Amino acid sequence: MRKFLVILLVLSPLFLQAHTDHYKNYTNIEMEIFKDDEKIGESIFTFKKEENKFIVKNKTNFNVKLLGVTVFSINSRGTEEYIGDQLISFNSETFQNNKRKYVNLIFDEKKEKFIIDGSSYKGEADKENIIGHWWNHRILQTETQISPLSGSVKKQNIEFLGKEKIKLYNKEYDVEHFRLFSTDPNLPDDKKLNFEVWYDKKKALIIKVAYKRMGLWEYRLKKIQ
Repeated sequence: MRKFLVILLVLSPLFLQAHTDHYKNYTNIEMEIFKDDEKIGESIFTFKKEENKFIVKNKTNFNVKLLGVTVFSINSRGTEEYIGDQLISFNSETFQNNKRKYVNLIFDEKKEKFIIDGSSYKGEADKENIIGHWWNHRILQTETQISPLSGSVKKQNIEFLGKEKIKLYNKEYDVEHFRLFSTDPNLPDDKKLNFEVWYDKKKALIIKVAYKRMGLWEYRLKKIQ
């Protein structure tokens, strides 16, 4: 039954509409990042129309400290460019614990494939791949996603868990609750996708994301403009 529900959701009219159109009236989406209910950083997406392009920029920063000492940190910047619904380029630079990671991606129109030069993967990828950012609800319908940090391509599955009401920052949302997880059993545990995602279908917005890795992590939607 759950698999049947997932198929219905993936094929619903909302998902089949142009996803960039859902964000054309936004200038930014701000998510706060928590670990074990303590705020450690933020992820901010800004949206801009430029001639025939739709441009999404992201800044993600967080620091995990133990006894006042930083034990894990991310400082990341990225830019996605679309023409219509087609991603045509993505570039990012990330410092994870001061180690540099990067992605340089372009869409090859002749091959109809992405060409990726990333710190973890160099090669081609199908054009249906989604950059693994939480602004884009199409991450809940794709079978593969590209890491925005390193360019690696990961296969995934989506499980529909039910409808719920959640409250964040004094706002109540009617949401659909999903689990997003890796399908490749050979991936090491620290590389596997295993997220719970709460999605507001009417607003076409991901409201909250949670996962467990040395504690409970959450991305919470704070502000939309």
